[in-house]
Amino acid sequence: MLENPAAKRPPSQRVWLVAAAVSAMLTFSACAHNGEEPARLAVADETTETTTVEVPTTTPTTTTPPPPPPTTTVVQPPPPQPTIEQPAPPPPAAEPAPQQQCDPNYSGCVPIASDVDCAGGSGNGPAYVDGPVDVIGTDIYDLDRDGDGTACE
Repeated sequence: MLENPAAKRPPSQRVWLVAAAVSAMLTFSACAHNGEEPARLAVADETTETTTVEVPTTTPTTTTPPPPPPTTTVVQPPPPQPTIEQPAPPPPAAEPAPQQQCDPNYSGCVPIASDVDCAGGSGNGPAYVDGPVDVIGTDIYDLDRDGDGTACE
């Protein structure tokens, strides 16, 4: 018959071996059954009695900080702007009378037309000039009848 080597050991060593075995089984059970019901292990002692040991399983808990309070953004309306009354716009300027175009052959303004005569004379217009005016170019309207360089004298 084979002899049990554990039977020859002193009782103090056998207790330590049983304690080591139980410790190993508890560690294994805690790792293997994470989050499940507590494991029940049967351990044999030297009198071959069965002892049931409850092994509590623990679930690691993590605490999360509470969420920050909600932030609200308040939009302030812009401050009211002071009301500045604008003066009424000036009335539109009256259109200036059309500028009379003057013939460059005379000093003073002799209008440019199909025919110009001296005002108060015997001519029939359609345009007239009050004189006297100096002839500085060609007397195209024949206003200087005497040829002295001054017309409508």
